[in-house]
Amino acid sequence: MKNTITYKMRKLLALIALLLIGFKGFAQQDPMLSHYMFNGLFLNPAYAGSHKYFGTSFIHRNQWMGFDGAPKTNVFAIDGPIKSRTMGVGLTFANDNIGKNSRNDILLNYAYHIGINKTSKLSFGISAGLVNLSRKTPFAWDGNDQALAPNSFWGPRAGFGMYYYSKKGYLGFSIPTLIGKEPSKAFDFNVEKSTFVKRHYLLTGGYLFDVGSSITLKPSFLLKYQQAAPLQADINLNALFYETFWLGASFRTGDAIVALAEYQISRQLRIGASYDYSYTKLGRLTNGSFEVMIGYDFGKDPLKAKNPRYF
Repeated sequence: MKNTITYKMRKLLALIALLLIGFKGFAQQDPMLSHYMFNGLFLNPAYAGSHKYFGTSFIHRNQWMGFDGAPKTNVFAIDGPIKSRTMGVGLTFANDNIGKNSRNDILLNYAYHIGINKTSKLSFGISAGLVNLSRKTPFAWDGNDQALAPNSFWGPRAGFGMYYYSKKGYLGFSIPTLIGKEPSKAFDFNVEKSTFVKRHYLLTGGYLFDVGSSITLKPSFLLKYQQAAPLQADINLNALFYETFWLGASFRTGDAIVALAEYQISRQLRIGASYDYSYTKLGRLTNGSFEVMIGYDFGKDPLKAKNPRYF
């Protein structure tokens, strides 16, 4: 009985800490996803138009299941080529919720692609749009602490990225929020002074290895750096069986171990799911994190394509 009470108290204290973090600096981190490796537009605007067709992805993430008010994220992206594939355009929308607080990001993406040789290209991309933060504290507020005051505003943000890709691999670097501004703050190239959104630096890469005639391996990585936080790395390994079914696993430093699966229903439609088991102290008090994904690729090329979407 005592252990049960202790567990409940620890869970309550962890939830209170989670909510306080949300009130003091909610959405200072960009939404965390496990399926980013199958649509790089979530991380890098230079990814836009890297395929011969327009493609869409929708992801829903339920983080730290078992906690009321724990983060829930919805992300939608669409991108494709224009001007004989020399340019690409895209749109991303992200909704991130924690407790009674929410953040919404709407971004337009543009990329210019340069041919390096017959099989590889280098693209440069920019993103620009609006971010909205809405904060509603459920606690009694005495009006003295402005950090806990209910608030809602829209502000501009813009990012930059570079993306090298071929038929077998890719390497990308991006800064999703290069500049930004809140209405109540003066503009500054140091985003820490002009907006609540932190500047993150992302490095991604991956490569395909054929193992026999029916299995393809794809090791990949994501490095995430933000000045006020330790460097975090995702180390991933996915295996594609018979060009139809993906199985994979990831190790996220300081956070979680991830199991991932994706099924290519047709050349155009794919679905996926992942489960994160967090090995942190907070993670032990939750039921893990669950994510589902659905993607659809438009145009004639997916129907004729010999291979599914690798990245």
